[in-house]
Amino acid sequence: MTYAVSDIHGCYDKYTRLLEKINFSDEDTLYVLGDTVDRGPDGIKILLDMFERKNVIPLRGNHDHLALKLLRLTVDPGTVSDDILELSKMWFTDGGTPTYKAFKALTKPEKKKLLSYMGTFFFFQDIEVGSQRFFLSHTVPEMAKMQDMESFSLLEFVVGEPEYDKVYFEDRIIVTGHTPTALIDEEYDGRIYKANNHIAIDCGAVFGSPLGCICLDTLEEFYVE
Repeated sequence: MTYAVSDIHGCYDKYTRLLEKINFSDEDTLYVLGDTVDRGPDGIKILLDMFERKNVIPLRGNHDHLALKLLRLTVDPGTVSDDILELSKMWFTDGGTPTYKAFKALTKPEKKKLLSYMGTFFFFQDIEVGSQRFFLSHTVPEMAKMQDMESFSLLEFVVGEPEYDKVYFEDRIIVTGHTPTALIDEEYDGRIYKANNHIAIDCGAVFGSPLGCICLDTLEEFYVE
């Protein structure tokens, strides 16, 4: 089976219990749609676990992208510009502290391994499961940009603002995280959102809501509190 989860945000206990709930095995595949780190305490621990699982496919979220940029500087500082200092302040304010502390506690080989791994994270994946096509990413830009593949940058797959009320594609389903589903529609508070060929799976796990996961073969939903 093929599964997708997003915005784990350091919630290691929910992550491991989710793997147990879906009976995740070597024959399965799990796509993690970004924001594995920050806010919660154990983002680095989750990344190290993901690294050991060759059937876990990581995608890049805005928190992963910024963490990678700034954690690289702890290994190779170079010249720190005013822009980097501002980014650092923003990162720590928005949940980067536990990620930074856990990374600093790693050995030098572990740090290099983890940074190399994070550098391989995809911005998106366009896949087929059974007869259904899926476009997986942390988020997507507005529909007009998404339909003109030369009008946007890759960064819009980590910080873009989807138009959930529009059908981007008739031939595939978009699956994203990034925006807690309660902010898309209050009726989906703590639950996966499905509408207009778009599935949004950030249920707000780090804020006390369940961690949601969807099976792309069956569209069955799984939750751990």
